[in-house]
Amino acid sequence: MQELIPNRKIIHVDMDAFYASVEQMDNPLLRGKPIAVGGSENRGVVAAASYEARKFGVRSAISGVMAKKNCPELIFVKPRFDRYKEISSKIQKIFYEYTDLVEPLSLDEAYLDVTNNKKGNPSATLLAQEIRQRIFNEVGLTASAGISVNKFVAKIASDYNKPNGQKTVNPDEVISFLEELPIRKFYGVGKVTTEKMYQLGIFTGVELKSKTLEFLEKHFGKSGNFYYNVVRGIHNSEVKSNRITKSVAAEHTFDVNLSSEIFMIEKLDSIANALEKRLKRHNVAGKTITLKIKYSDFTQQTRSKTLPYFISDKGLILEIVKELLYQERMKDSVRLLGISLSNLNTEEKKFVVVQLKFDF
Repeated sequence: MQELIPNRKIIHVDMDAFYASVEQMDNPLLRGKPIAVGGSENRGVVAAASYEARKFGVRSAISGVMAKKNCPELIFVKPRFDRYKEISSKIQKIFYEYTDLVEPLSLDEAYLDVTNNKKGNPSATLLAQEIRQRIFNEVGLTASAGISVNKFVAKIASDYNKPNGQKTVNPDEVISFLEELPIRKFYGVGKVTTEKMYQLGIFTGVELKSKTLEFLEKHFGKSGNFYYNVVRGIHNSEVKSNRITKSVAAEHTFDVNLSSEIFMIEKLDSIANALEKRLKRHNVAGKTITLKIKYSDFTQQTRSKTLPYFISDKGLILEIVKELLYQERMKDSVRLLGISLSNLNTEEKKFVVVQLKFDF
């Protein structure tokens, strides 16, 4: 069991329907309408959905076909990641005016440790309100925030009063907050684990807390220790301002399924080109090349090869990918191909991911 460290003041900032909100901000004709960023009514997967679309069950990661079925009036918009990164950068600048301890999780969310902040304000709640107001005034978008003594509770709290709201869980409220929390809302407890916990009679935090460490480790392995601690308010992970990149990838979903390796190589050439640009932009190289294949029946397969040296050149990457492609016959037509490079040369070199940061 971990030792409980002194309370910190952590803010988790989460932009509201970020990609979709950027599109609605930039195009007034989309405001108030159900939109999906990414995918189409025939292909692809939804990357983000506006709140108007979410009312119809449109969510990220569902197929465009299902999204359109759920919401016939849905408008599909092509993603513009350069624009999202531009907006994210503006938001980050605001965060850094309050603290240097900002840990981005993605373009639209981040943790901020404001225990000792640049404004000298002891109230993390007031700082969160100020940050959210500045994002709205200076960027034009709304954000939600969770404020508490550690990252785990702050992350959960940020989802409570969405959109455009915040929730503070004070130190003396943490235990009761977690005890009353439905187990499906615990960050890190996915759908499969939730079902398993239900079968074990664990539906809320108080029932999770009643289980011994031995019981949880028996049923959940190493994760058992994590569950045992977090339900007691113990989560000592610090807000890390620098993150080490573990992999860089590029992939593409096709409008028409591919059934010939010749056509696949043509597409892989384009994907390898995009991957090379990303590698050069971030000045990294890797040893492990992975080919990702998603078939028409949505089953997925990966094939990998690790080299004794680092590479980032498109030509070398493509040669390995061709080798992986011909490793075995395709079992069906292909709807998505992707290439990733991992085992990167970032062990000694920290790579800062552009993302959002938040305060308590």
